[in-house]
Amino acid sequence: MSRNALRICPLCEATCGLTLTIDDTGRVTGARGDRDDVFSAGFICPKGASFGALDADPDRLTAPLVRRDGELREASWEEAFAAVAAGLGRDGVAVVLGNPNVHTMAGALYPPLIVRALNSRAVFSASTVDQMPRQVANGYLYGDPLAFPVPDLDRTDHLLMIGANPLVSNGSIATAADFPGRLKALRARGGRLVVIDPHRTRTARIADRHVAPRPGTDAALLLAMVHVLFAEELTAPVADVDGVEDVRALVQPFTPEAAAGHCGVDAEEIRTLARELAAAPTAAVYGRVGSTTVEFGTLTSWAVDVLNILTGNLDRPGGAMFPLAATAKVRPPGPGKGFRTGRWHSRVSGHPEVMSEFPLASLAEELDTPGEGRLRAVLTVGTNPVLSAPDGERLSRALDACEFMVSVDPYLNETTRHADVILPPPRPVQSGHYDFLFSSLAVRNNVRYTPAAVPLPDGRPDECEILARLALIAGGLPADTDPSVADAMAVDFALKQAVADEDSPVHGQDPAALAARLTGGTGAERRLDMMLRLGPYGEGFGADPEGLTLDKLLAHPHGIDLGPLRPRLPAVLRTPSGRVELCPAPLAADVPRLRAALGRRPEDLVLIGRRHLRSNNSWMHNVAPLTGGSNRCTLQVHPGDASRLGLTDGGGAVVKGEGGEITVEVEVTSDLRPGVVSLPHGWGHDRAGTRMGVAAARPGANVNQLLDGSRLDPLSGTSVLNGFPVQVAPLS
Repeated sequence: MSRNALRICPLCEATCGLTLTIDDTGRVTGARGDRDDVFSAGFICPKGASFGALDADPDRLTAPLVRRDGELREASWEEAFAAVAAGLGRDGVAVVLGNPNVHTMAGALYPPLIVRALNSRAVFSASTVDQMPRQVANGYLYGDPLAFPVPDLDRTDHLLMIGANPLVSNGSIATAADFPGRLKALRARGGRLVVIDPHRTRTARIADRHVAPRPGTDAALLLAMVHVLFAEELTAPVADVDGVEDVRALVQPFTPEAAAGHCGVDAEEIRTLARELAAAPTAAVYGRVGSTTVEFGTLTSWAVDVLNILTGNLDRPGGAMFPLAATAKVRPPGPGKGFRTGRWHSRVSGHPEVMSEFPLASLAEELDTPGEGRLRAVLTVGTNPVLSAPDGERLSRALDACEFMVSVDPYLNETTRHADVILPPPRPVQSGHYDFLFSSLAVRNNVRYTPAAVPLPDGRPDECEILARLALIAGGLPADTDPSVADAMAVDFALKQAVADEDSPVHGQDPAALAARLTGGTGAERRLDMMLRLGPYGEGFGADPEGLTLDKLLAHPHGIDLGPLRPRLPAVLRTPSGRVELCPAPLAADVPRLRAALGRRPEDLVLIGRRHLRSNNSWMHNVAPLTGGSNRCTLQVHPGDASRLGLTDGGGAVVKGEGGEITVEVEVTSDLRPGVVSLPHGWGHDRAGTRMGVAAARPGANVNQLLDGSRLDPLSGTSVLNGFPVQVAPLS
């Protein structure tokens, strides 16, 4: 006999509500959109529809693996944690975090505890092969790297997207269930969609205007638009903003004519982009991975906000606005400490830390370069850097040679095959779900939580317990310490901070008494309850009886709509001035490097990545219903380039870059501008020692093997994954 259960989809940033059909064995037999979900209203994509296949993947690990006599073998949980305690230690440990962590409660709540317990500065994450430039720009402009302005999709009249393809990705750093429907609604109400992308993507095809610049020239294009705003007196009055005249001076050299040759975009078209943006009743500029994983990624992210600010569209309905999540920390308005990087530097290449992280591209050298301070152990959580970081071959060798490695991952994949211990989290259907990060990026404020739909077998820890035990081991406690100790310590720490805060509703109260009032069946739920009560919509432990608690949220299984985005400036600012600092010195200092690039001869052939609707980086290549069709690893080439290079559709090609070479199937398409080839990210499932049968049958090629890790955006440490030079020849 089957039953239905609700689950927020964890497979991309759209966070759609699902209705799962579950049989009496606990198997998910169907997944459809939850029509009553307050945010997604029934929308579902192919990934969500395949939730059951992913959940039941026979290649998912169901028990820990421990290396014995050189081989990974199944072990009990107690044996696995004992092996971790014996091998991990507390010195020279790198922590490597992947994108899946922001899609789980465990990944949001426990890695900070692990890093703090290890007292490690060797932290690496997917952020530096993704969106770190956006966070750096946020930090300098607003004083808070997590203050993300997102496009107010439901009310804007003009949306300009650069390096984004939400009809395929479902959107990112702008959480919007049914992004395609929202774009359709934008155009239905008379709004305008403009897409800047060297690829004629699915999103570009529905745009009112598509501009295809040379890859990696986004910053120059946007600053030329800023130049036009000043030159033609199209700027709007701005409040709480410093540095406007400094920006005016900085962009003087970036005339449309100066940028045109560099960008491959006609000067008059640049002027038109600026004029249309300024003339729109409301407008929002939105940039994503195509604009951040480039040579000038941070300057591009900064220029996005400069345009929003100078056109008067920051923090107003229909513009770019700051969401307010239900678990956000409530802080009094006023100046803050601001943002800076480089508080410490990496051992080998001297990379400055950014948000307490080093570039993922530098992990291999920190492991394989001899000398004092060399990393000796690695802890990975939900990450596959052998595929996602540059020069995976070198990293693979370095991981194989390190003294000890622990991985929290459901698969034996290209990275975890090097581990000494693998601790697999349970099936997604067996975990509760709350989106801590994506709630702070949502285009409409909402709060939703779905408990585990299927109970765990006796003795099987959930992911929160696994990471809690790792945090306790990292802190020097015995391997068999009750994981609830970690949650109790986290709650005690947070409540002591709250009662000491004069602006808190619990100021002066007893932390232990407050902790006793928390509800929830797990430590993670108790922590969520605490954060909801202390959040901006919370009941404040009795201060506002109508406010949010976990119990109230559980009583609304389809979520609670908290309304449209509302203006939040200047309260969101944490700059020393208490104002938006439009021309931060570190960003201004990088502009001459961009100016010098204007006169640089364009590369003959450059490569860009692309998204697939049926996958998310390297995650879902082992889910049979999502394979095949358009979800293929092919090198897309313009017909003119194919003819010039002697390539044929369906034939093979050798692609060479600074880090190595790969062979790949060719797909000839006129959707690319000439001089550009495209290969998707996250493939290369052809290494021995993995247990991913579906992925191995269609391995594809690892595009990041073309990189040696030397190309980085200096302000953020982010790898240049788009717009780098390659050589392509037919496979002989």
